[in-house]
Amino acid sequence: MDASLKALVDQLDLEALEVNLFRGQSTYIGSPNVFGGQVIGQAMVAATRTVELRPPHSCHAYFLLPGDIKAPIVYEVERIRDGKSFSTRRVQAIQHGRPILSMIASFQVEEEGYEHQVKMPDVPMPEDLKPFDELVTDWIAEVPGLDPKLMAGLKRPRAIDFRVVNPVNPLQPTRSEPVSQIWFRVVDRLPDDPLLHRCMLAFASDFNLIGTALRPHGVSWYRQDLVLASLDHAIWFHRPGRVDEWMLYAMDSPTAQGARGFARGQIFDRQGVLVASTAQEGLTRPKTTR
Repeated sequence: MDASLKALVDQLDLEALEVNLFRGQSTYIGSPNVFGGQVIGQAMVAATRTVELRPPHSCHAYFLLPGDIKAPIVYEVERIRDGKSFSTRRVQAIQHGRPILSMIASFQVEEEGYEHQVKMPDVPMPEDLKPFDELVTDWIAEVPGLDPKLMAGLKRPRAIDFRVVNPVNPLQPTRSEPVSQIWFRVVDRLPDDPLLHRCMLAFASDFNLIGTALRPHGVSWYRQDLVLASLDHAIWFHRPGRVDEWMLYAMDSPTAQGARGFARGQIFDRQGVLVASTAQEGLTRPKTTR
């Protein structure tokens, strides 16, 4: 397995400390704080390890404090309910004695029912799009004198490959419609474990959502005069899917207000099957306003 992907899989394989208590570690991916998708993915792993024979169908998480990338994270799971069809778990991610994330996840026995779904957007296939590493090279070339630490973060090995349908250079962002479509998949094959694929999907779902809400304003995560942070995150798992095969993340941002941007996403597999839906609100505060 690719080294960067193996490191991510190992990161999601939490250490069991006690019944309902787990510990995870963090990895630097270019941000001074813990990546929100990592905390969501690890919290999902913690929750799934307290439920048998019921896959997760949704989770709703609130980011409470920035995560300390140098300290371990303890995940405390509360078994709220186990009914005939559904199980509910509350997960607290704790650092330095304080919760940095609070999440509720719901699990359901697999059953049949009515089915329908929207159609996947008509976009180019991933093979017809420029690899993300090439995009990064182009972006850096357009901005001479870039900070070496920022450049190293952009060039770091990635466990997830992205192919952007409508790319905008985040180092020199321009105003565009609050819409983005990005193909993604992990860079190597994963075991045939549906729960691992859902937890890995939870990890990947935090990429690019709030960035979509920034597009109409011509700003990005790399602006030093903005305070940017995820506030909450929701995922609904509709159908099984493999994150080691191409998936399309179709995102849009219908509104931004009150120093908050809202974005939503739909994740399709290559055959057009709707695998999951997401929603997120993030802090998008110009530093001059406070």
